[in-house]
Parts: sequence; structure tokens; C-alpha cells
Amino acid sequence: MKEQNVTLTGKTILITGAAGFIGSNLAMELFRSVKPVHIIGMDNMNDYYDVAIKEYRLEQIQDLVGEIPGSEWTFLRDSIADRAAVDAVFEQYAPAVVVNLAAQAGVRYSITNPDAYIESNLIGFYNILEACRHSYDDGKAGVEHLVYASSSSVYGTNEKIPYSTQDRVDNPVSLYAATKKSNELMAHAYAKLYNIPCTGLRFFTVYGPAGRPDMAYFGFTDKLRRGETIKIFNYGNCRRDFTYIDDIVEGVKRVMQAAPERENGEDGLPLPPYAVYNIGNNRPENLLDFVDILQQELIRAKVLSEDYDFEAHKELTAMQPGDVPVTYADVSELERDFGFKPATGLREGLRKFAEWYREFYK
Repeated sequence: MKEQNVTLTGKTILITGAAGFIGSNLAMELFRSVKPVHIIGMDNMNDYYDVAIKEYRLEQIQDLVGEIPGSEWTFLRDSIADRAAVDAVFEQYAPAVVVNLAAQAGVRYSITNPDAYIESNLIGFYNILEACRHSYDDGKAGVEHLVYASSSSVYGTNEKIPYSTQDRVDNPVSLYAATKKSNELMAHAYAKLYNIPCTGLRFFTVYGPAGRPDMAYFGFTDKLRRGETIKIFNYGNCRRDFTYIDDIVEGVKRVMQAAPERENGEDGLPLPPYAVYNIGNNRPENLLDFVDILQQELIRAKVLSEDYDFEAHKELTAMQPGDVPVTYADVSELERDFGFKPATGLREGLRKFAEWYREFYK
């Protein structure tokens, strides 16, 4: 087990992408379990998907904070691609811990809208790194730990499974994956040059209530509710390591509290305080089985009628560009260092999503 060397209580924590799926849930978990705490949420609220869901998440945070005396929530509608905005946040609030979850997500969207990925995932992350670097200027304590989102997409079409952080990841099959691998390389360089403790987290197919509408389970639900046909790619032979949002958040929270140690090598120069972990369910599910459980839970939640003809509304089709046939996380390092591995079962997670969907869209 790694030693907890970062105390969150009483600290100022910056979460970028705070209106996003993981960011909003992380903020709420920190407010529940770390008291007092001041969280700075930063998000540009772009319309890549329905902004109403982002607004809903922010309302959930605001309602929660109102019940917790002593803690503070500051939300800033800014983009990490805006260097001046990022610098202003660091100058005014001096965050002790930074969790960078702001990114342009999605594999297929990166094929048609590459500019968004360069702006957010590369320029934006560079701005965060530079701000962390200068947080130590003039002898200031600066950032104790930078935690940032990577992705299982970095594994590309690696044939060895489960995917280990020790595997080479030099063959991305989408621009999105390439930007996430670039984030890891950039963080390593800044960790080495400026002694910034950095930890990257490779997330595996995150799902749950109030999730991203561009994800397959959410899109399938929308189409089935409208009586449309859903396309299941690779003829249903894809397998995904579906990871429930609560497990992702618990993993992030534990990692935040254990920054890589600063130490010098034999040459007297700093060794990079740098680490990367997988956070996945360690149990890939066949996409056809996943969709079958989803429709059962949608019927149970009365999103779909009991006599819904599911077979008439699905179409098996070929693989899409940028997709991979399987994702499967080796989480042994996460378990070794933090005593934790995701464990929420697929049916339990999809049941909670279906119940949320019914309430949100009723």
C-alpha cells in the first residue's frame, strides 16, 4: 500500500471538467467525505452533448454543498485552452491538488472534429502543466499532486490482454487516443523537469446515472425509447470493460491522496515523480450481453414497455473506424498500491442508470 502523503481536508482542490460525468461525481464525493474542503470547478460547458445534463450535474453539486457547513464550491465557466483563465485560477486560488478531467472525449468525434481535440487535450493540458510548474515560483508550496485523465484508448489494438500499464502503447487508432498518450508523455516530461508529482489514470468505459449521452448505453436507450433501430458494431463481438462511475470516483479519490514521491537519482537530479494506473472493472462484457441486460433494466424501470420487441430494433453491423474489439484492464497495480479494485456488477450499474433515466426524462 502506498502511503497517503496528501491531506485533502481543508485544502483547495481544482477540478477541471467539473460539469462532466466524472468531474461532477468526484466533486460530490469529496464534499461528502472531506470536510471542510474548497473545490474550484472549471468547465467551458460546451455543447458537444446536451448542456442540460451538465446543468443538472451542477445543480446536484450546489444542492449538496448547501447542506455541508464549512465547505465551499466555486464554479468558473472557463476553458483550460484559455491560458489567461487558467493562470488566473492558479493565481487567485493556489490549488494544492489539481484533477484535470477537462478534455474533448469520444473516439468517433475525433475523426470529424480534430481541432477540438488539439485545443482541449493538448493546448489545454499544456496550460495546466505550465500553471502547475509556476505554482512553485518564489518558493511557494505549489501543487502537491496533479491527477489527470488518460484513457483505455491508448492501448489501441494491443493483442495482449488484460491491458497492463507496462505494455507499450505506441499504436493509437484514433486522434483521441493519440492526444491521451501525448498527455502522459507531457506529464512525464514536466514531472522530470519541474518535479511536479503527476498521476495519470486510464479510465475504462465509464457508465452510470447522468452519464455522457454520446456513450453507447445512453445512445441505445434514447433510440430504443424513440422506437429506432440501434446499431451494434463488430456484429456484437466487441467486449468492453464497463466501469461504474462510483468505482471510478473512489479510485480517483484514493489516488489523489498518494502522490508519487519526490526523490533524486544517482546523478543528483530529480527522478520524475510520475505514475500511471488503470481503473477498470477487470471483467470485459460482450456487447450483446450488455445490451440485453440494458433492455431488461429499461423494461423494469418502465422506460420501455413490457412487450417491447427488442429483436426488431437492433442491427448487427461492421466495426467503426477508431474502435477496438476489446478493452480489458489489469488493475493489479491499483489494488497493490491502494487496496482497491472496481467491483460494481453490470446489472446493478445499469439498473441505477435506467432508474435515473426514467426520472430525468419523465
